Order: sequence, then structure tokens, then C-alpha cells
Amino acid sequence: MAIFGKKKTEITLPEKLPEHIAFIMDGNGRWAKKRAMPRKFGHREGAKTFKKIMRYCKDIGIKNVSFYAFSTENWKRPKEEVEAIIELFREYILDVWNYIGEDVRVLFLGDKTFFDEDLQNKMNELEEETKNRREMTMLLAINYGGRDDIVHASKVLAEKVKNGELRSEDITEDLFQSYLYTLDVPDVDLMIRPSGEQRISNFLIWQSAYAEFYFTDILWPDFSTDDLNDAIIEFASRSRRFGGV
Repeated sequence: MAIFGKKKTEITLPEKLPEHIAFIMDGNGRWAKKRAMPRKFGHREGAKTFKKIMRYCKDIGIKNVSFYAFSTENWKRPKEEVEAIIELFREYILDVWNYIGEDVRVLFLGDKTFFDEDLQNKMNELEEETKNRREMTMLLAINYGGRDDIVHASKVLAEKVKNGELRSEDITEDLFQSYLYTLDVPDVDLMIRPSGEQRISNFLIWQSAYAEFYFTDILWPDFSTDDLNDAIIEFASRSRRFGGV
């Protein structure tokens, strides 16, 4: 696929693209601090980048895109910052049709019960309204943790075994995976983390067992479509053997 980057030079993307790209949207606070601004301004700029990258992924044909918006550990941040992130999230849910377009399924990853009832209802409505759309799936992790995801699935399966709906010997990796928050979405092919940190911070740890990781020093608000192209081209150059030779 030939496209044009910001510098108006033609870039050829690989023929085989990652089926699932996951983004850890990191560096918003540092972006704001570098400009002597409150951290919440960084989150607002980061949300603009989220929209831009989401649209671009759809344009180039990525089938599944996950964004780490707010982790189970992020509740430890200052109250003002947490409230600003949740309010921003509320705004973007109300505006969702303007940036996801048609034929995009929306999934929210994480425990919704921590949020106000109206916000929970809106998330549930969006999932229900878009459940049959298949051109692309956008997954937004909010109050999400990879370990919590695994524990949640384990509890559901344990309850089914307890009630006689399932035998323990019938539990396979495929069955277990179907009870994760990601449901039927395929595993992550490419995990991208800007900001200079080189860890996945409890994001999609089951689903990223064989993911390729791409780290960059660019802060998330500055992350561009050209930067994504670089990551995809780098991904295509790697040999993925999945434990084979």
C-alpha cells in the first residue's frame, strides 16, 4: 500500500499488516510538564492523538486496535488528574460517532462498575449498538489491568464449573480466552509504547504472549501517523516463529 507521509514523500506499507495493534498511550503528563502546563492539558492533547491514530488505522485497513486509556493502577494518581481523565473519556464517548465512522465495533475493556451509572450505561449501549459491525474493532481499556482480566475470566469459569455448566477438563486456552474482556478479538500482533518506557504495564498480558514490541521516545501527544508507519514497517521486518524454527 502506497501512502504519503507528512513530508509528502511516498511510503509503501507492507502488504501484510498487523491484524491487531495495541497502543499504550504514555507520556501525556510529561508532554504537559515540558510546556509548564497542568498534566490534564497533556491528556487532552493525547486524546486528540488517539482520534487521529484511530482514524488512520481504519483508513489503512487495521482490523483491531486497542488503546490503553486508564489502568486499574491509575486510580492512585492525584484526584484532580483522575477526574480530568474521566471527564475527557465522557466527552469522547458522547462524540464517538464523529471519529469511529460506520462499521466499527466498540469494546470497552475493564471493570465498568467503578464509574457513574450514566457512563456505564453509555458504554453498554455503544457495545450493543455496534456488536455486529466487523470492518474494524476498537478496544478502549478503561479501568483495565491484564492480571484483573485473567482473574475475572477465572472467576466466571469457576462459577460455571461450580454450577455444573462446565467440566474443569473442558477448559482449554481457546475457551479461557473467550472469557477475557477482549472476547473474540485475535491476539495482539504489535504493541506500541511511546514515551521512552520499555514495559507493558499490565496491558493485555495474556493477549500479547507472542506480540512484537515497538518502543519509541516520542511522547504520545506528539505521536504521528508517520511514526505509526515506521512501527508497521519495523514489524514487517521481523521474523515471527511462534516458538518454531
